[in-house]
This record gives sequence, C-alpha cells and structure tokens, in this order.
Amino acid sequence: MAPSGGRLVGVDLARALALAGMVVAHVGAVPQTVAWSDPSTWSAVVNGRSSALFALLAGVSVALVTGRTRPFAPTAMAAARIRLVVRAVLLVALGVLLVALGTSVAVILPTYGALFLLVVPVLRCPRSVLLSFAAGAVTLSVPVALATAALFAHADAATAQFGRTYPVLTFLEFLLVGLAVGRSDLPARRTQVLLVVTGTALAVAAYTVGAVVAPVDPAVAVVTGVPSAGGATGPSAVVQEWLSPRAHSSSVVDVLGSTGVAVAVLGACLLLTERRARLARIVWPAVAVGSMPLSVYALHIVAIAVLAHTLGPTEGPAVAASFLLGAVLVAVLWRHRFRRGPLEMLLAAATAGPR
Repeated sequence: MAPSGGRLVGVDLARALALAGMVVAHVGAVPQTVAWSDPSTWSAVVNGRSSALFALLAGVSVALVTGRTRPFAPTAMAAARIRLVVRAVLLVALGVLLVALGTSVAVILPTYGALFLLVVPVLRCPRSVLLSFAAGAVTLSVPVALATAALFAHADAATAQFGRTYPVLTFLEFLLVGLAVGRSDLPARRTQVLLVVTGTALAVAAYTVGAVVAPVDPAVAVVTGVPSAGGATGPSAVVQEWLSPRAHSSSVVDVLGSTGVAVAVLGACLLLTERRARLARIVWPAVAVGSMPLSVYALHIVAIAVLAHTLGPTEGPAVAASFLLGAVLVAVLWRHRFRRGPLEMLLAAATAGPR
C-alpha cells in the first residue's frame, strides 16, 4: 500500500523516528549521556531528543489541521479550537490510564493534553509571534522547571509525571516551534532545505556552547526534567542549570539543541520523501507507524506493562528491536485495512461534532 497523497509523508516518517527513539529510550537500556569518543554511548542520542521531536511534530499536526499556511477564518477556527480542547481532555484521560499501569515509563500524554490547551488561544497568530512566544518559553524554562520540581519534591514517580518529568513550559516551546513550522510551505523544497540548515546550525551552536562551558559529568545522577547543577556550587551551579547540554535537563542549551535536532530531522524527512514516490514506497512501513502515533505509543506502554507483570523488567537492544519490529508489523497490517489507527479513529469520532 502506497502512502496517501493527502498526507505529508515526511511528517509521518519523522513521527516514526520519534516513536522509535522513545521506544529505544524506554526499553533499550541506553546510557544516560552521549560521549562522542565512546561509540557504545551513541545510542543515548535518543534521550530527550525523541520526545522533543514528538512534541514539535504535535505542533506541526495542529498547524496542518487548522489551515496549514493560512489559518482558518475566525468561525472555522472556533470549531477547530473546540475540537482541540476535546482532544486535549481525551489525551489527559488516556495518559492517566497509561500511568495507572505502573510501568517505569514516564508517560508524556498528560503534558501533551496541557500543551494543546495552552496553544488554543494562539492558533491564528503569525509565525513571528509564535516564535516570540517560544523564545519566552525558553527563557523561563529553567526557573519554572526548578519551581515545578520543588512542588513535586515529595511526590512519587507516578505523580511526578503530571508536570515534573515533562515540564509543560519546556515542551510548550517545542509545540510552538512546531506550530510555526507547520504554518510554512512544507512541500516546498526551499522550506525543507531551510529547515535542515537552520536546525543543524541551531543544534551545533547550542551543544557546542554547552560542551565548552558546562560539560556533562556522566557520573552525576540527575532527575528527568529538572535542571541540574551537576554537583557544582555557586556561579558554576547556575551555569550548569542554564547551559548544560544534558538531555532532559530543561536548560537553554538542552531546549535549543533538541529543537534544532527536531527541525533538522523533519526537514530531512520531507526532503527524502516529497516528490520521490519510489523512496516514499520503500519507507512506507515506517510511514505506517508514523501515521498512527497515538496508537503505537499507547500500545508500547501496554506491552511494557504486560512484560513487566509476566517476565519482570525486561530491557536491552534485543528487546528494543523486538518492540520496533512489532510496531511495524502491527501498523502495516492495520493500515492495509484502515486509514487511521484505532485510537486515532476514536479521537476523530469524539471530535467530529464541532464543524
């Protein structure tokens, strides 16, 4: 089955990469940080950056369903806002159910639901305004993440998933940038090249600054989503909290670097697939996974829970490879019969009223 001409195949391919990265991060037993001099740590590149790509693509999706390059007129946008609010509530509810399974995975869906609610007022804003809001989110990310961490200081791991592990303001930046990117002419080759070049430059600049002024000490234990002083004190601690390149640290370097990676990956996926029918057919199994991201994400959390209750905690490269192969098989078989994934169909049905 070939990709549908009504979809941007590159966006689905990027979603598949984001999902694959999150699966590997959850069950692949990858190292905490990347040391480029040690190839055995390179798999840690999926940490943080996969969820950032997932969030950025959520913003792109919001743009695609609310007018693409030309946002809906006020009346039509009002209905789109209602649909987005309903979707947000359902995502939070689904996230709560997945958290209740008691896995070791930090479920991102409650944060997603909150993000969709936060972008409802800005759906008709121009790209320059969206990027200005994103810049504000980056600036406030560290102090807000630290304040949120203090609120959750005595919370258990499950409760911490509702705000600390995936800080809302930090991930709001990814969604806002994705919304601005989605308002661009994504099928245009010029836009795709610009995304690759800009994203790569941003990632290289951010991570270079971080590596020079706040290098990561892999021996220091950190909490996901919380800016870390890395064992430093005084001014050095402030530098670490604001400029550490550590994944999931919510630092300025982490947020900008992850944003750059996500933008570059999206641009590359679009370049590889748009107007290249043969290559699009080759990568269609991955595209099938990316076309039903919510279903695949929820299914892999359920699978982790089932394995944990039957075999105990199971991780490693072989486990991650099995999960990825299973996701491809399920998605390909399902897409041969249906246009949407099962959870995607339920969400579409639940939001079909306001038109």
